[in-house]
Amino acid sequence: MRKLRPVWLVAIAATLLAGLGVFGMTSAMATGVKPAKAAVVDVNGNSLGTVILQPIGNKLAIAGKLTGIAPGFHGFHIHSVGICDPHATDATGAVVPFASAGGHLNPGGATHGHHAGDLPVLFVAADGKTTAAFETDSTTFAQIFDADGAALIIHAGPDNLANIPARYSAAGVAGPDAATLATGDSGGRFACGVITK
Repeated sequence: MRKLRPVWLVAIAATLLAGLGVFGMTSAMATGVKPAKAAVVDVNGNSLGTVILQPIGNKLAIAGKLTGIAPGFHGFHIHSVGICDPHATDATGAVVPFASAGGHLNPGGATHGHHAGDLPVLFVAADGKTTAAFETDSTTFAQIFDADGAALIIHAGPDNLANIPARYSAAGVAGPDAATLATGDSGGRFACGVITK
């Protein structure tokens, strides 16, 4: 993943200020592919904003403007199922908000930091707002819009992307443990948005 080309940053920034409809029309005309979007909500159903996903060549541009999030860094991922149920339960019957979205999108079976759905962490300012724009070549619309769809998840805490050097250890084993390799220790699921066309 790397930063968007300056021309796309300018276009996305202008669109975020002007309204999401303009971005969609401009992007569709430029690439011939209609963008997708995710309306992101928290566990209480409060709208936090919208994220837009647009194929550009062999990459996917992702941009959004969100609010109502605790300040600091937050894990941000595409998850493998397009269901955002704040009352979902785990195998034991315990309520785990947005567990319905499944794990990180990971068709290649990689460890965390290399999942198709792994995205840069979000940094939220003191006012609870964040604007993000980046591109990735780790996933495609075909993977996102498979039989069960996909969703964007914002986690409660920061994501270390399993970047735990071997000089650190847990239970006598060097490097990241199983939980870190699965989720990057980013905590619970704070918000969710089903990705739709």
